[in-house]
Amino acid sequence: MGVAVFHLEGLSGAELTLDGPEGRHASVVRRIGPGERVRLTDGRGAWAEGPVTAASKTGVTVAVDDRGVVPAAEPRLVVVQALPKGERAELAVEMLTEVGVDVIVPWNADRSQFRANPERVAKTLAKWQAWAFEASKQSRRSWFAEVAPIATTAEVAGLLAGAALPVVLHEEAKVPLAAVDVPSEGDVVIVIGPEGGIAPAELTAFGVEPVRLGDTVLRTSTAGVAAAAALLARSRWT
Repeated sequence: MGVAVFHLEGLSGAELTLDGPEGRHASVVRRIGPGERVRLTDGRGAWAEGPVTAASKTGVTVAVDDRGVVPAAEPRLVVVQALPKGERAELAVEMLTEVGVDVIVPWNADRSQFRANPERVAKTLAKWQAWAFEASKQSRRSWFAEVAPIATTAEVAGLLAGAALPVVLHEEAKVPLAAVDVPSEGDVVIVIGPEGGIAPAELTAFGVEPVRLGDTVLRTSTAGVAAAAALLARSRWT
């Protein structure tokens, strides 16, 4: 099992203090004590690692003996996830983060059944960001997954227009995902529709020939991670 990962903005210095919510989580919840190794990251590629030299209820002190910077991966993987209901939203965000998706874009699709009032939008976005933050640490990422603001269909169309590879999944598509060429750089944008499917007007707005994963129909919370893994296996995982 690898060392536990915690988020810390400033990583300069031979000795680092992890306090605040992250420090309390390390010392009180995880019960990490002197002698145990931890890794601290700013979530933007830089990391520092070393043994804990002191621990209290407010946090831990780490003596850094190793550090580095992980370059941003190419191509960048962006998944537009139609807003699912209930716990399936958390499942989708966690799995997309764990598999290595760089940016998750919540999408208020026609069939998402999401009431976009300001209070609910803010609460939903905060939840998605918290899930991605925790999943990034759990999967020991140096680059944390980013959750973008909730997007409209027009904004999703704009993302697709600027992508090096635009991918729109649809169960009735004729072209398989395996047939597309994966670029070595730029943005790969994958659009995952809601449980009720992508509406015809949305497909028209996207202006992209849709593709299918396979012969079975996946739930909205699992289709994204399956598509991301299929494309990562032909690019960053090779």
